Amino acid sequence: MSNPQSSLPLAGVRVLDLSRVMAGPWCTMVLGDLGAEIIKVEHPQRGDDTRDWGLPVGSTETAYFNSVNRNKRSVTIDLQTVEGQQLAREIARTSDVVIQNFKFGGAERLGLGYEQLKQERADLIYCSISGYDRAGPEAARPGYDLVIQGEAGLMAMNGEAAQPPLKFGVAAVDIMTGMYSAQAVLAALFDRMRAGNGRHIEMALYDCGLTITSYNGLEALIMGEDPPRCGNAHPSVVPYGVFDAEDGPLVVAVGNNAQFARFCREVIERPDLANDERFKTNISRATHRAALLPELNREFACRTRHELLQRLTQAGIPCGEVLGLHEALSSARAIDAGLVTTQPHADAGSVHVLAPPFRFDGLRLPVRHIPPRLGEGTQDVLQGLLGLSEERLTQLKATGVV
Repeated sequence: MSNPQSSLPLAGVRVLDLSRVMAGPWCTMVLGDLGAEIIKVEHPQRGDDTRDWGLPVGSTETAYFNSVNRNKRSVTIDLQTVEGQQLAREIARTSDVVIQNFKFGGAERLGLGYEQLKQERADLIYCSISGYDRAGPEAARPGYDLVIQGEAGLMAMNGEAAQPPLKFGVAAVDIMTGMYSAQAVLAALFDRMRAGNGRHIEMALYDCGLTITSYNGLEALIMGEDPPRCGNAHPSVVPYGVFDAEDGPLVVAVGNNAQFARFCREVIERPDLANDERFKTNISRATHRAALLPELNREFACRTRHELLQRLTQAGIPCGEVLGLHEALSSARAIDAGLVTTQPHADAGSVHVLAPPFRFDGLRLPVRHIPPRLGEGTQDVLQGLLGLSEERLTQLKATGVV
């Protein structure tokens, strides 16, 4: 069941997406999910870099591209040409928001910088996404998620203690930068409703990477050194992590002392552990985790996951299976929630598209547009929005501008 277009929270908001790869496109996908019209500008031949990354879908898409480009339209314009730059400026003039992640100074060289575009639309909300602080000494450095995971200390806090630094399984810095950017755009739109003014939002991957170190970052500052890496365990709460049952792994999250007492007595039938002074409080359990965990591991290893999960649930202790990625995505939980959809596709016949995570008034926000084929919205946008004639569009195609 889907909401009508007009009822979506950002219905009527137009976004010009001049970004590529992950952080910028994630931001615009969030805005598109919430109902904004997203016009994604891509190079006529190459398109977004991610159209060439990962498993192919149809003739112009990949799984990587599709993961971050639902609810958008693709318009192909060569921004290295004068005519292409003019077309982009005309679209910007009709847009509420512009998102870009060009290399430092790139937007300005194309005539698409904030100071240039706001001359034609004073209330424009403009978001620049870069690798590093645009006012700092590293402003010109390109930003790559993997590099910043290393520089921001994220790799140092991830993985097991005996392993070398480990990157996250997804581009966490890019994704979180996209989310923070979308939040900032929403705040600027709200402010514009009150004050009528535009804003220039500046987001840096490094800033967001450092931010998401969260409590680990603050503990490092308090300790004056890196906190120990705990892998699948929690650095502060015990027992809280992944444990191996007789037939596979499961997650157990014992969050307080009362839960620990029930866990010992009702789940693993070890009241002696609940009564042990070393384990009565979480702080004490964390201090003595080296003594406690081997006892728990032995108890887990002699029981099946089904038995443990049943007992844990009855005792009111958070728990769950550790599933494979495909297993999770094809589970009844994901399908019944409408999170994994299959949509018709002109080239591939059908394509999997993850649905937006948002629900408004009980309804999941819809996938209005599957990730677009390269340039499929060019004619519609340039003629319908800018009013280009058929003859002019033909000329632009002939010269490779679109």
